[in-house]
Amino acid sequence: MVQTDFSLMRCPVARSMSVLGERWAILVLREAFYGTTRFEEFERHLGIAPNILSARLAKLVEHGLLERVAASGRGARHQYRLTGKGRDFFPAYVALKRWADRWMTDPSGPPVLLVEAVTGEEVRSPPLIGSGGAPLCPEDVRVLPGPGAGERMRRRFAGAGGDDA
Repeated sequence: MVQTDFSLMRCPVARSMSVLGERWAILVLREAFYGTTRFEEFERHLGIAPNILSARLAKLVEHGLLERVAASGRGARHQYRLTGKGRDFFPAYVALKRWADRWMTDPSGPPVLLVEAVTGEEVRSPPLIGSGGAPLCPEDVRVLPGPGAGERMRRRFAGAGGDDA
């Protein structure tokens, strides 16, 4: 069975999934957001096989979400640090975590809380808010072709109300 190569698709979300949709990718980023920088720490915190971790780190570096830098200290080889592109994914991660904490957590609650370092207040991902201040649902959003849309996309959403999005 031939898999679809999302990286070749015009849709930026599909292209993002070619990097972030791989098994372990978001969990590796989660660990980077939580302060993990060394290969051995990623391996220990994730319980991931070294060959799989190596491949995921290499892909995240290749796509500019992490950078591999020489580490200082005895026995240290490399560290992995978030780039600007990787740091820009943090709000999306927090939104995913918020959803997962609501729908996928055990009855005892989420195993990890994110709190503001200065105030100790829990970090929250806000809901999408419309211009009138009310939360937006998918039904409240209209899908229109953007400046990078091809002819097919323009035809699909010409005058659309988002019904087939």
